[in-house]
Amino acid sequence: MNIKGIHHVSAITANAKKNYDFYTNVLGMRLVKKTVNQDDNSMYHLFYADEKGSPGTDLTFFEIPRAGTTYSGTHSISTTSLRVKDDRALEYWKERFDQFGVDQDPIKEVLNRKTLSFRDPEGQRLTLVSDGNNEGVAPGVAWDQSPVPQQAGINGLGPVHLTVADAAPTANVLIDILGFRKVGTIDNRIVFETGEGGTGAEVHVEVNPELPRERPGRGSVHHVAFRVEDEAELAKWEDKIRGAGFPNSGLVDRFYFKSLYFREPNHILFELATDGPGFATDEDENHLGESLALPPFLEHKRQQIESELVPLDTSNKQN
Repeated sequence: MNIKGIHHVSAITANAKKNYDFYTNVLGMRLVKKTVNQDDNSMYHLFYADEKGSPGTDLTFFEIPRAGTTYSGTHSISTTSLRVKDDRALEYWKERFDQFGVDQDPIKEVLNRKTLSFRDPEGQRLTLVSDGNNEGVAPGVAWDQSPVPQQAGINGLGPVHLTVADAAPTANVLIDILGFRKVGTIDNRIVFETGEGGTGAEVHVEVNPELPRERPGRGSVHHVAFRVEDEAELAKWEDKIRGAGFPNSGLVDRFYFKSLYFREPNHILFELATDGPGFATDEDENHLGESLALPPFLEHKRQQIESELVPLDTSNKQN
């Protein structure tokens, strides 16, 4: 049993069209799946990733049109990192963000890596992280049809940043239950890694007891998922998590992967997700995300689902 790294991060948007425009046209990520929230079919669920939708590269969004403002604080996944090839790529992004008027901070070094923090139009807190010094989990492959040059493109998820009032309960789950290793601290941030380590396998836990509890809304993160090999291993994790006394979802079939959900003591939602079968299960790899994809158990409701969604054109004109 081994957590391999970050699988995906799921966040909230209030406007799927504007979200799609920003993440594909400005960030140059590939939409690899346009589907619906399986627990509430009235909302889109959009998956952005590398060229193939590889595990460890997915940033996903639930559309909740009436989502209010996020008031940041503790008990939260407060920043999501996106990997780029090297320091030179960050210089490209600094200029690109200036061009598109993206709210950004100066490039700075954190844990021997150059980083560039920025916000999307809804205030989603994001950081580009250079893989120039990475020696851990390999990245994905940036999309070669992106408006961003492939050598500067986003190729995966980097460290996930949690903010809590008390680190001990979260650290206990990461280490004692999930098998992460504590590898260091910087300021008020504790760094944990798993599997091969490196940029794609870290969780950073910031301790700030003076902050209020976060009130999530548009621009907030819903959950983080960690990678497990397959369904057989996921079943073992279910036994371990239940044995530790944590209520959990049991195995959930998301069709593109199998999942298990539970909340750690600081109320942050963790998911364990299998690497496969993947997003090409029901679509040709060259045409991922171009039409509304529904898993077989929702296909009989397609007409109803489509009638309740605001049309969203995601066709790739280059194909």
